[in-house]
Amino acid sequence: MKALLVIDVQNGIVKMGDFAQELSIIDKLIEEFKQAKLPVIFMKHVVDEPENSLFQASKGAELHESVRAYADVVIEKQTPSSFYQTNLPVVLEEANVDHVFITGFNAEFCPQFTAIAAFDRGYQVTYIEDAVGTVNTDDTYEMPGLDVKEFVSTALHWSSVIEVLDYEEYQEVYEELV
Repeated sequence: MKALLVIDVQNGIVKMGDFAQELSIIDKLIEEFKQAKLPVIFMKHVVDEPENSLFQASKGAELHESVRAYADVVIEKQTPSSFYQTNLPVVLEEANVDHVFITGFNAEFCPQFTAIAAFDRGYQVTYIEDAVGTVNTDDTYEMPGLDVKEFVSTALHWSSVIEVLDYEEYQEVYEELV
């Protein structure tokens, strides 16, 4: 069975950029999975560190309004991996999930770590590259010309173990969900 993971679509991140395209695609994917009666699991990053105001128990930590109404299953995590010290493995096992689709924020952290961790645990993984965003830029990493999203997608694709598709490709490959 397939499941959609919606990772860290929280106010603290979404307010930091123009993510209209990513949010629109995430919304379409959620609708398609729900219509197909497949699990949609929301990951929510929470931390105890006061210096990280993005995810403190505040409005910044709340799921963004664009996805909040869909959130039947919300799993809190404290690290970039959605699997580490969470009940995600149990939720996936109980639903007989063997294939996860990755969406969300910040590309080079939580979606990437979750994709790799899912593969390591034996799941088939599809990373929807235009349904993943990041607030970070080449300036953040002091690497002029770096396209963070493209770099992560390329690295995952070149691994030859994680399927990386844009939404249009996803529609063609998984037309039964569309």
